[in-house]
Amino acid sequence: MSSNQETAEIEQAIRSILIRDLFVEVPDIGLDDGLRSVAGLDSLGYVELRVQCEDRFGISITEKDFTPENFATIRSISRLVGELRARAGADRAQ
Repeated sequence: MSSNQETAEIEQAIRSILIRDLFVEVPDIGLDDGLRSVAGLDSLGYVELRVQCEDRFGISITEKDFTPENFATIRSISRLVGELRARAGADRAQ
């Protein structure tokens, strides 16, 4: 799978989590739209999003990685998920 295809699939999965699991009522939310300002996500929503991402992508998001910058937009979460998956893959390879 190409990196672009994997990124697009991660972004779509995050969008799906927001709409189906967190009941965000902005189905056309853009990749760079603010999750707080546009989608109206609150602190509990961010915690739930973290848990859903961990479950969906088989990753662990540490407190260090659980930052406003990493959870600002779909694109920033997707970037984080990609990095964490790459780190996990590198750890397994050692």
